[in-house]
Amino acid sequence: MGRPRLYCGQACRQRAYEQRNASTQAGLPGDVVLVKRAELDGLQDRLYQLRCAIEDVQTLLAERHTKAELERSLADLVHSTGRLDKLWVSERAAG
Repeated sequence: MGRPRLYCGQACRQRAYEQRNASTQAGLPGDVVLVKRAELDGLQDRLYQLRCAIEDVQTLLAERHTKAELERSLADLVHSTGRLDKLWVSERAAG
């Protein structure tokens, strides 16, 4: 039903099929994603760092601080964003 799924290759198509079947057999909805607690905690830590860096920049902009202070905060923001940019969530084999 709806638009057919697109896959980068036959192997990805097969993995998606296996994942859908495993979810169905476990009685889970197809859109459920299981993540290890440590991985979720790591992602939340990185998002918190990003949020803090954004708040620091917003505060400095509102208070009209020096160029050096703005540059330091922007560098922190870029650093936080860069680590999130390298994050990629991928499926893992069951078991």
